[in-house]
Amino acid sequence: MLVAATWRDFELDRFFVPKELVLHVSAFAAGLLALRAIGRVRLRVADFLLVAYLALGIVSALGATNGWVAVRSVALTASGLVVFWSARGLRLDGLSRSMIGAVALAVVLGCATSLLQTYGIRTDFFSLNRAPGGTLGNRNFIAHMAAFGLPIVLLVALRARSWVGWLLAGAGATLVAATLVLTRSRAGFLAMGGVVAVLFLALVLSPALRTHGRAWRRTAGLVLLSVAGIAAVIALPNDLNWRSENPYLESLTGVANFQEGSGRGRVVQYRHSLRIARDHPLLGAGPGNWGVVYADYAADGDPSLDRSEPGRTANPWPSSDWIAFISERGFVATALLAVALALIAIAATRDAMRTHDADDALAATAIVAMIVATVIAGMFDAVLLLAQPMLLVWLAAGALWPVGAPEAETLPQDEANGLRETVRMAAVAGVIFIAGIGMVRSAAQLAGMGIYAHAETSRWLARAALIDPGSYELRIRLARGSSGLARAERCRHALAARALQPNAREARNLSSGCD
Repeated sequence: MLVAATWRDFELDRFFVPKELVLHVSAFAAGLLALRAIGRVRLRVADFLLVAYLALGIVSALGATNGWVAVRSVALTASGLVVFWSARGLRLDGLSRSMIGAVALAVVLGCATSLLQTYGIRTDFFSLNRAPGGTLGNRNFIAHMAAFGLPIVLLVALRARSWVGWLLAGAGATLVAATLVLTRSRAGFLAMGGVVAVLFLALVLSPALRTHGRAWRRTAGLVLLSVAGIAAVIALPNDLNWRSENPYLESLTGVANFQEGSGRGRVVQYRHSLRIARDHPLLGAGPGNWGVVYADYAADGDPSLDRSEPGRTANPWPSSDWIAFISERGFVATALLAVALALIAIAATRDAMRTHDADDALAATAIVAMIVATVIAGMFDAVLLLAQPMLLVWLAAGALWPVGAPEAETLPQDEANGLRETVRMAAVAGVIFIAGIGMVRSAAQLAGMGIYAHAETSRWLARAALIDPGSYELRIRLARGSSGLARAERCRHALAARALQPNAREARNLSSGCD
C-alpha cells in the first residue's frame, strides 16, 4: 500500500509498477509456499471460469499489437488468481481472520495517506496533480479502494471480540468513509451506495442478522461514528483547491451527469471503445492494448487523447474495467469473468440467507458488498485493471469464500483421480509461473525507469532499453538522438517505439525514412 517511486517522468507508472511488483512477488511466493494448501482446495465452477478467462487472455495476447503491455496485463490476472487460491488454502489452516485483518489494515493505511495529503503533508511519494491520492497517486483510486474496502473494515469491527477491538476498527471505518467523501469521486460514491444497500438488506433479510442485537447495536454505533467523522473532515480547513463553493454537494448532485465534463467524455470513450470490440469480438485487441489502438477509432479532439502527445491516450486504460475487458479480451472472456464474480456473490448471498451463525452471515455480506462495490466502481473507472485492487479484492474473497466451515477436497486414491490431481496441480503451477514472469517484468520496468530518471549518457539508456525493451519512453528518448547515437541506432529505437505505439505521431516522425 505504501510503496511508490519518486520519478516524475513516469507520473502514473511510478505508483503502479512498484505495486505490481509487490503483487507478483506476493503471489509467486505465496503460490510456492502454499502449493500443498492450494491442492486441498475444492475447486468450484467460478474457479474454472476464471481459469478460462485467463486462458483466453493468453490467446488474445499472442495476437496483440504491443506484446509487452499484453504480458503485463495477463500477469496481473494470473497473480490475482494465485492470491485467490492461496488465501483459500491458508483459510483451511485457520488464517482467515489474519488475512482479513491485513486487508482492513491496508485499506485504512491507504486512506490515511490520502488524509495526510489533504491536510498539508507534501512528499514526492504523493502526486500533486491528482490530490488527494496519497500513495495510490490518484484520488479516484483511493475512492475505489475505500468503497470496496469498507465492507472488510466493517466486518472486522462487527466481528470484533471486544469493545476495544470494535472501537479501533470503527475508527478505521470512519477514516475510510471520510476519505471517500473527500475524494469527490463519482464512481466511489456510486460504489458506496451499493455497499450501503447490501448491508441494509442483509441486516433486514438475513435471519441470522435480523435477530442479532449486537450486530444492530454495533452497526448503529458505526453509522454515528462515520457521520461525525465525515462532518469533521468537511469542516476542517484543508489543502484541496476545489473550484466550487460547495464541492461535496456538487459532486453528490452531479453523480449521474453524463451530459458534460468527465461524464460526457466517458460516453464518447465508451462508444469508440465498443467499436474496437465490434472489430475484435472474439479475442479483443489484446490485454492492455486499448491505449495502443484507441487512436485509430477516436476523432480529433477526443477528450481521451493526450493533447501533449498526439496519437496517444491520456491514460493507458479506458475509464471502465468492463469496457477495457470487452475491447481488449472480447465478449466471451468478459462474460466468463462477470459470471464468475456473479457466482461467488450469489453463493455468498445464499449462505447469508441460510446460515444461523451471525459471524458467517457477516462474512457473506462482506463478500457481496465488496464484489458489488468493485463491479460498480469498475463500470466508471479502472479497478481490477490495477495491481493494488487485484491483491486486496482477491485476497479478501479467498479468505472469506466459501462461507462457513472451509472445505478441503478429499479424493479417493485411484488412478483416475491421481491423474486429475496431477493435471490440476500442473495448471496451478502454470499460473504461478505466469505470476513469476510478471515479477521479472515488473522488476525490469522498475529498473528501466530508474535508469531513465538518472542516466545522462546514451550508454546507460541503451542498457536500460535492454533491461526493459517494452519501454516506449526509453525508445523515444534514444531515437531523438540527444545523446549522440549514430543514425542506425536512432532508427532502430525509433522503429521499436513505433512498434510499441503505432499511432504515436512522434514515433512515426522519428521513424520516417528508417524502413
